Formats: sequence, structure tokens, C-alpha cells
Amino acid sequence: MARTATVTRTTKETDITVTIDLDGTGAVDAHTGLGFFDHMLDAFGRHGMFDLTVRAEGDLHVDGHHTVEDTGIVLGQAIASALGDKRGIARFGSQLLPMDEALMLCALDISGRGALYWDVELPFGMVGDFDTQLAREFFIALAANAGLTLHLREIAGDNAHHVIEAAFKACGRALRAACEKDERVGNALPSTKGAL
Repeated sequence: MARTATVTRTTKETDITVTIDLDGTGAVDAHTGLGFFDHMLDAFGRHGMFDLTVRAEGDLHVDGHHTVEDTGIVLGQAIASALGDKRGIARFGSQLLPMDEALMLCALDISGRGALYWDVELPFGMVGDFDTQLAREFFIALAANAGLTLHLREIAGDNAHHVIEAAFKACGRALRAACEKDERVGNALPSTKGAL
């Protein structure tokens, strides 16, 4: 069965549609009105090997906060929907990812209990049109809505662009590993409780 989903969410602040194929080729088409954020979504999808389409219209005249956070919400919901009953998945994934001087660790569990554990130090400021504080907001929303126990830890890094991009790439690769079908699991749920 295809592990795909399309989710649309419309509020007074944003109108966002995300389509994802967990078993894709890394083809990404993201248009959020924020160039750097589009670049990060591209990195996430390409390294996760997810086919990902994102269309977001938000109140960018205010700032990028609602657009970034709400995209995390919708992407998380799409991931959860595409995973279906989660039978046969590896469930856990991790990635230690270097990007020049930056080194990022991502470890995650498709646990159904969404929470972000963030140990990343970013200076206040902008990377292009992207407020560095919004990286954390995106991952909070993603973890909560995809049902991920998500750890991101900066091991090293001086350049905010590199640190943020390493986080998106590491998360994409860790999620890819966790979503993979495990032949030894078969059609079972990888849980001692029998539920995820």
C-alpha cells in the first residue's frame, strides 16, 4: 500500500497544504514565501527520500512565525497519516550528521507521544528571511503532530545556517530510518504494549 497523505489546514493566519510520500525519491516542491525555509524543507525531504509538496500562504507581513509553525503542524499530521497503523516499521532512527563545522545528532522514536527535546544553541537573528528562533518552533510542531519523541542535539557549530540545515537533514535521515519497513518485524507493531 502507498504510504502517502495530503493534509490541508486553513486558519485566519495561514493556508497550508502538504502532500508526502514516505517511500519517494526525495523530490521536493516547497513554496512557503520564505526562501530559507523552502531550502530547509528541501533538505529534509531529499535526505529523508520523501516526495514532498508544500504550499503555504501566511501572514508574512507580521513575520514568519505562523507560517513556519503551522507548516510543522501540517507536515506532522501528513506524516502521521501516511504511516497509517505503523505496522512493520523500524520505529527508531538516528543520525549523526556533519555540515562543515556543525555536527548535529538527531534521534527519534515514532512513539505516538509527540515531544521535542532540543539542545541546540542558536544566536538570535536572521538567516536570510528566516528568524533563527523559528527552527525550534517548527520541530516542536512537527514532533507533536507526527507523534515523534524527537531529540536534536548540537554537538558543534558556529554558523547558524549550517546548524539549522544540519538539524533538518539529520531529522530527515533519522525519520527515513524509523519509517522503513523491517522484514523481521513483518506485520507486527514494534511495541511491547501492542500499540503506538
